[in-house]
Amino acid sequence: MNKVTLLSLAISMVLSTGAVAKISAEQTAKLSSELTPVGATRAGNKDGSIPKWTGGITKAPAGYTVGEHHVDPYPDDKIQFTITASNLSDYKNLLTPGQIKLFETYPDTYKMNIYQTRRSASYPEHVYQAVKDNATRAELVQEGNGIKQAAVGIPFPVPANGLEVIWNHTLRYRGESVTRQAGQASPTSSGSFTFVGLDETLLLPYGVEGASPEELEQTNILFKFKQKVTEPARLAGTALLVHETMDQIKTPRQAWTYNTGQRRVRRAPNVAYDAPGTASDGLRTTDDFDMYNGAPNRYNWTLKGKQELLIPYNDYRLHSNKVKYEDILHAGHINPDLVRYEKHRVWVVEANLKESTRHIYKKRVFYIDEDSWQVAVTDIYDNRDELYRVGVAHVINYYDVPTLWSTLDVFHDLQSRRYIAMGLDNEAKMYDFTQKLDEGDFTPAALRREGRR
Repeated sequence: MNKVTLLSLAISMVLSTGAVAKISAEQTAKLSSELTPVGATRAGNKDGSIPKWTGGITKAPAGYTVGEHHVDPYPDDKIQFTITASNLSDYKNLLTPGQIKLFETYPDTYKMNIYQTRRSASYPEHVYQAVKDNATRAELVQEGNGIKQAAVGIPFPVPANGLEVIWNHTLRYRGESVTRQAGQASPTSSGSFTFVGLDETLLLPYGVEGASPEELEQTNILFKFKQKVTEPARLAGTALLVHETMDQIKTPRQAWTYNTGQRRVRRAPNVAYDAPGTASDGLRTTDDFDMYNGAPNRYNWTLKGKQELLIPYNDYRLHSNKVKYEDILHAGHINPDLVRYEKHRVWVVEANLKESTRHIYKKRVFYIDEDSWQVAVTDIYDNRDELYRVGVAHVINYYDVPTLWSTLDVFHDLQSRRYIAMGLDNEAKMYDFTQKLDEGDFTPAALRREGRR
């Protein structure tokens, strides 16, 4: 962290993973004054390059219709400056080691176009109220591998340790249910790729308006996720079902897969940790999905503080249905002319592998956007303590919900000089946050039906 400027943490912070996270009524009141409703610093920075948060996007821009791809609410914003390998040294204090490594790996083609900062993150009012309720009661349990007394909103708006920050990422609001047609691709070193189409549904009991901690603890379910491969033909019909739990020691993640060749649904206890992700060419692990997911019990988590960082934000051009997959997917990295970077404050959390456990990643450093609790960048190290992979989330505000969420996640493998891009939806139907899903849609029997269609 010697290449960046960290904002100092309060001396009084409790850094043990077993800390009780409840905060006082006085601290909670700051969520309406000094802090935003989800715990970010409300004020801008000293030089004004990060503005004050004023509510984010609270209504859809003109020209948007629900069900369509989200139009850019900032179409007139211009590039302020561009970082290339030739001027990289001037901006290293605003970049992660992984981001710097991308410039070194692709010096002739990689660049960052920097725009003015737009603090566009916003959530429904009932979510803000839920965050206040959670702040005075939420606790980690099972040495941080579970949570209780929280619902709907993030549990720890004033985090005391790294585990609380990573739980905020896991439990950030993304609506109550989502269906989406998207896909992924892993271009070769020459840039050629095969598109893998995916139909995905996500049921989020934790995010349901009016959900109570008691109900959630009784069911012990945070969310249910179902995924079916639709193309190419050799993979079509393969399906996955995951039930993610609130207390992951009491009941670990439950997962099932459907294999078209065997025409059987099987329990899949290995869909976790560093098992290869679906059709990923070995370029990501299962717990890389959504930048990080699953039980945190294989790592020791340390909260390093906050820093200012250049991260992808408001990437509506990358999200547009006027862009084709071939326009995005280039050799080495995605098309940098489609990516918008802005300066934002991020929480920095370091995860170091415990001596008694195993994972192909020895260390991971997460940079989490303060306004949304979305992991923006993750630097990943191998067992030789060398940078191995760099994960980058390209976010937009889905203002019909509203929620700030990734439109594309990209994991760069520095050793193979390849990457995987997940969430490609430019040529597909837009996410549907309105469809009512039923618990019956997320059973092994439902998975079997999905796989046979």
